[in-house]
Amino acid sequence: MLNFSFQNTTKIHFGAGQIKALAKAIPKTARVLITYGSGSIKTNDVYGQVVAALSEHIWFEFSGIEPNPSYDTLMKAQTLIRQHDIDYLLAVGGGSVVDGTKFIAAAALFEGDDPWDFVTKGQPIKQALPIGCVLTLPATGSESNTGAVVTRDGNKLPFQSPLVRPLFAVLDPAVTLSLSERQVSNGVVDAFVHTMEQYLTYSVNGKVQDRFAEGLLLTLIEEGPKALAAETANDLDVRGNIMWAATMALNGLIGSGVPQDWSTHMIGHELTGAYQIDHARTLSIVLPAVMKVCTEEKREKLLQYAERIWDLTEGDEGSRISRAIELTEEFFHIMKVPTRLSHVDLGETEIEGLIEKLTQHGMVKLGEHGAITPEVSRHILTAAL
Repeated sequence: MLNFSFQNTTKIHFGAGQIKALAKAIPKTARVLITYGSGSIKTNDVYGQVVAALSEHIWFEFSGIEPNPSYDTLMKAQTLIRQHDIDYLLAVGGGSVVDGTKFIAAAALFEGDDPWDFVTKGQPIKQALPIGCVLTLPATGSESNTGAVVTRDGNKLPFQSPLVRPLFAVLDPAVTLSLSERQVSNGVVDAFVHTMEQYLTYSVNGKVQDRFAEGLLLTLIEEGPKALAAETANDLDVRGNIMWAATMALNGLIGSGVPQDWSTHMIGHELTGAYQIDHARTLSIVLPAVMKVCTEEKREKLLQYAERIWDLTEGDEGSRISRAIELTEEFFHIMKVPTRLSHVDLGETEIEGLIEKLTQHGMVKLGEHGAITPEVSRHILTAAL
């Protein structure tokens, strides 16, 4: 196992009715800006519960944070922050709203010329407004980690800082019952691939991390289809297990002390940036191709994955690995997401533009070994056709 330091300070309020915890989680003296997306929280009672919990607080609101939140939208919040002396942010929504709110929090106190510089130039984030969140779509794990992804001019790029980790997160499975089938599918697949990016690398004898990751994968494989089936779609235990699995998949725990990949995400970001494909659907397209192209580098963990997740113990190594990849794709199909570029009407002619974007963004040494060059990324995208 590799050396590591692990700390996660986000306080989790889990369970039905926990939105009421906002009343005590946010200081009464705070001037709060509630951030959210298109307004669905006003039709599913989440907004009403938040307003009731903040009845003794001074609060304002900022709406319109879109999927893959855009720099231009997020910068509009700065006017409200200055106008109302905002000193606390409450994100109410899914991963995009939380990611966008992280950017808003850091931008509000950024001392440089343009907050985009801490995304593209690595300028340090020295301070940020405190953040809490009410999660409505389990998927990204952003509710308890230090990372975020923001889009500007078609460029979808990540940034990280411990200063933007939410101080608390409310996870009420009941609020997910109003999600569309597409949102549920995306969330399960996003959490699954987050887990795989930290698991499917090479062994460093991190037995605890491996078993945690395998437990999450098995849970998502078992519960994900139930959340789409009519007879179990409204089961709060199903929704709760998915919600907690998505949080645990990217709160830093399973990635501590083990190598990580993230090539699927970086390649997927270019598909989203260029063609506005849902994030999770880019992952379901790219991951099987990464598994195929990088089989030798991942052989030991692929065999472990085949045995422990899919119970494949017979046949030669190659056939077990191939079948594990097939079963992964079958799971994605059950979750109603694409597994080929052709499934989203893209072909070979689009690959070169994606490679150019990867190179432009410095994504030239991806993967757990830094060995996924633009040429290897080209092979991956070709395998995904």
